[in-house]
Amino acid sequence: MDLSSENLIRLIQKKTNRPLKFSELMRTLNVPEPQRREFRGQIKEMVEEGALVKLKGGRYGLPDEMSLVSGMLKGHPDGYGFLLTDAREADLYVGRKQMNGAMHQDKVLVRVESGKSNWGKPEGRVIRILQRAHTTLVGVFEPLGRDGWVIPSDENVFHDIFIPGKLKNGAKPGQIVVVEITDYPTRHQPPAGKVLEVLGKADDPRVELRSIFHKFGVHQDFPPQALEEARRFSPEPVGDEGDSRRDLTSWLTFTIDGERAKDFDDAVSLEVEGPVWRLGVHIADVSNYVTEDSALDKEAFDRGTSIYYPDGVIPMLPVELSNEVCSLKPLEKRLTITALMEFTKGGELTHFEIFPSVIKSRYRFTYTKVWDLLQNGDPEKEYTEAMPVLTAMHRLSRSLRKRRFEQGSVEFEIPEPEVRMNPDHSVEAIVIADRNPAHQLIEEFMLAANRVVASYLTGRKIPAVHRIHETPDPDKLITFQEFLESLGYRLPSIKKLSSKHLHNLLQNVSEKPEARAINTLMLRAMKKAIYSEEPVGHFALGFEHYTHFTSPIRRYPDLAIHRLLKYVLKKKKLTRKECSRLRQIAAEVGAQSTDRELKAQGIEREVNDLRRAQFMLDKVGHIYDGIISGVQAFGFFVELKGIFVEGLVRVSNLQDDYYLFYEHEYKLKGQHRGRIFRIGDEVRVRVAEVDLPRRRIDLMLALN
Repeated sequence: MDLSSENLIRLIQKKTNRPLKFSELMRTLNVPEPQRREFRGQIKEMVEEGALVKLKGGRYGLPDEMSLVSGMLKGHPDGYGFLLTDAREADLYVGRKQMNGAMHQDKVLVRVESGKSNWGKPEGRVIRILQRAHTTLVGVFEPLGRDGWVIPSDENVFHDIFIPGKLKNGAKPGQIVVVEITDYPTRHQPPAGKVLEVLGKADDPRVELRSIFHKFGVHQDFPPQALEEARRFSPEPVGDEGDSRRDLTSWLTFTIDGERAKDFDDAVSLEVEGPVWRLGVHIADVSNYVTEDSALDKEAFDRGTSIYYPDGVIPMLPVELSNEVCSLKPLEKRLTITALMEFTKGGELTHFEIFPSVIKSRYRFTYTKVWDLLQNGDPEKEYTEAMPVLTAMHRLSRSLRKRRFEQGSVEFEIPEPEVRMNPDHSVEAIVIADRNPAHQLIEEFMLAANRVVASYLTGRKIPAVHRIHETPDPDKLITFQEFLESLGYRLPSIKKLSSKHLHNLLQNVSEKPEARAINTLMLRAMKKAIYSEEPVGHFALGFEHYTHFTSPIRRYPDLAIHRLLKYVLKKKKLTRKECSRLRQIAAEVGAQSTDRELKAQGIEREVNDLRRAQFMLDKVGHIYDGIISGVQAFGFFVELKGIFVEGLVRVSNLQDDYYLFYEHEYKLKGQHRGRIFRIGDEVRVRVAEVDLPRRRIDLMLALN
């Protein structure tokens, strides 16, 4: 009998009308006696996950039938929280008195109460904590007589941790510490713990950086066995494909990356023969070295992705692989997997093939250099052979880009800040990241390669990890449309709305003052792109099929796709058993990779917030012009012009009136004077306070 969670839920919905004991479930669902132990284990697992609820008296029922819902609790500094369901949307408000000892990010079971909160969301009460999120926390130690408290660095963890005097581990006032939770909070008692490690002073940016890594549970060092495996490989490539690996070392291939890049995992080539434009995208064959279930593979799976921050990187693979053996360095043979695509000059794909290869990159170009060559030519005759290829690549990339937008791709025009660091780890400046047509050239070629790989796998019905982006949530779209209508813009009804409509809107407002606000709010109306075994397409790109294939040095899903490609390229047909195994692998890789991507984004966001706060420490009292970038009930965020730093103006500091939050119009409005603060408005502010441990910049309105 199929004892999967999905099948059991379906059977319970169909065959039961009340909570049942274990033995009753066995009989009602016709579970064979030999599967009793397996069934008991699955029921226990489903209870732990929140898919089933175990009631008093040992009866089991479905949460939906009892107004129960499970999810992750997102805490708030004021002690209340919101339940995030699997869609990671804030669906339920949980008041301070209804938390029942739950902490930020705990997995909980919540009973839906009648009525709605002041936030406009249904209210809930935590009835069970399914899984604790934290065994350790990072925070600032403060003494209390012989004892002490640790105030968590993450202000959403609204519980301070009590530390008995004998468990302080030498911590001094104002130091950042790692604390182990020994007793979790109850309705009447705060959590307690012991100090495991003292990281250093709270106002030291290097210590703050370490605290972020501790908070997210990431480590920079690799396990000894993984390092040992990485150091075994010779720079001289030895492939595992025999005669099937094509020798492309005579082809003119090259890499185009940023100035500081060291891990070159993609090279490109282009040959024009009459009407045929033959584009080669050659990706480092990391799977040749990181084999399934090796120590390297297990560590790469655990990390999921490389994590980049302003003054460093936590790589997915040891540098012996990422920067040396796998990196497509110029004039060195490297193993690759090639997606060879044929286009018309208008960018229409007519043919493609995928195969293992070996290349020798001719040049290590940067985006800046390529754009300079395309604009100004090559007066020194240094790149005579490459110039006509670069020119043709530029032309093809523009055709691909034009065609992509005509077919429904959406591109958001939101400037991306870049933090530039000095050698002493102080912040030199915060600028808008430079993007030129050379970036777009590589972007289009990588999109094309990812797309043909996805088409190849789905065409053969091969279970794989897909990069998916589902259609936007209807409620969020309605809110966005209401905001647009307040500005005089209209979109088709939700049933008729396509990504092409959104692209056209962004094009139409690109030169208008409200363009930034519309771009920002449209992006917030979108769902997050994730990894999944289900090939449901990519809404924002307008692609029916899409995957990630082009960055196996820094992303685990790409490595998994390479491994899969090499497996299926050798096979004429897969058995049902093989397909089942591949689908299970795809599901596991998709879930893990999505989780690790979210973690990496959290780290990158916090480190950037830290560096911005560090940059603003000596600017308290300075006055800046800015643009309102977000509005909430507690205040509005302002992006400061020229330095690209965001801070918060709190409602409590708006003392000229009582302000109400109009959620659907993204504005705060004074109840007596009628003054309005809306997303996209320009304001003048003064830097009031910078809190480095909290990574927070507080602003106040400047007097005119």
